[in-house]
Amino acid sequence: MRALDPDPLRSHFPALATTVGGRPAVFLDGPGGTQVPTAVIEAVAAYYRERNSNTGGAFLTSQRTDETIAAARSALADLLNAPTPDGVKFAANMTSHTFAFSRAVGATLAPGDEVVVTALDHEANVSPWAALAERGAVIRTVPVDVEDCTLDLATFDRLLGPRTKVVAVGYASNAVGTVNDVARICARARELGAISYVDAVHYAPHGAIDVQQVGCDALVCSPYKFFGPHLGVLWVRPDLLAGLPAYKVRPAEDRIELGTLNHEGLAGATAAVGYLEGIGRALLEPNAAGAGRRRRLEAAMAAIGAYEQRLVRRLLDGLDRIPGVRVYGVRDPARLHLRVPTVAITVAGHAPRTVAERLGAEGIFVWDGDFYAQQLIERLGLLATGGVVRLGLVHYNTAAEVDRTLGALTRIAAGS
Repeated sequence: MRALDPDPLRSHFPALATTVGGRPAVFLDGPGGTQVPTAVIEAVAAYYRERNSNTGGAFLTSQRTDETIAAARSALADLLNAPTPDGVKFAANMTSHTFAFSRAVGATLAPGDEVVVTALDHEANVSPWAALAERGAVIRTVPVDVEDCTLDLATFDRLLGPRTKVVAVGYASNAVGTVNDVARICARARELGAISYVDAVHYAPHGAIDVQQVGCDALVCSPYKFFGPHLGVLWVRPDLLAGLPAYKVRPAEDRIELGTLNHEGLAGATAAVGYLEGIGRALLEPNAAGAGRRRRLEAAMAAIGAYEQRLVRRLLDGLDRIPGVRVYGVRDPARLHLRVPTVAITVAGHAPRTVAERLGAEGIFVWDGDFYAQQLIERLGLLATGGVVRLGLVHYNTAAEVDRTLGALTRIAAGS
């Protein structure tokens, strides 16, 4: 299989033509939402032109909308390697899904039952579960090793017990990039008969997801983080969902999808999967041209991951050479497989917002703050000082953009 070349892929993304001060913009804001390829834009527009209708009607555009929904379930099932499309559910975003799912699970818990969350996660995978304390659930929190921002799995094991009913964990940290051993965590939950819920929102643009290999009961992600529209996707074991209370209007057939779906977003999500599939098709050897969609997606994500690892190594090496810059998270070159290419930094003497503003003025787009990973940022001692600056690489970024960012940070750190 050939290596990924980002240059021809960049032409798929119209936003990358944005300029600031006559120079091309550098989009390192992907953790907050990636840019989208032309195919996604066209799919959304085509839905409005040719398919715009509600579902279940006895006429053409409604039937086309039914086909749009079915195609999205099939595409996302392949992306996640779900056994069937039946468990793929849609909502406005991951947060909506998690509140709905946690409320249903919470109705099955007894006072004193335990829910395990982590201090590394986005609050969207903490607050909905913590709210179950109002029903008498006991919330246990897995701590973080602040030296490398990894989960303390020894403490995780000690927190588990016969009353553990739910384990909620992130696949990768949206703040510092740490990749968790979700297969190990889900296996431990399964041993206890507990439900495992994985937030894969931040991992999805960087690596292949296989819900069967992970062994989770439910997993959630968001297409707008992997080159698609704003949308939330939940995969849940159909047999598990069937046994949970449904919070829905009486005539509704689905147990967890509420109201009319974002049909144009579903068309765009299918196109986003198609974009990734196209990368895999181009990379596979000619004798593998007949490979199915899942195989092409695996090839694409493997190539993307390998390319991003080279890019983040270049970024980390450069950051280490800038006086006053501190990097949070895994830094050991031998352990870079434990992180996605999301890098959190602080610059001595400069507030994170000031750094982001300086970079933005130079056409380099980054995020600053806590990114709703409040427990982590608080444990790092950075919440009161504005959090961190987050540099988020994806496969459409280049080595030249990394070098340009390093040059700008060198000037900022030097006070020039």
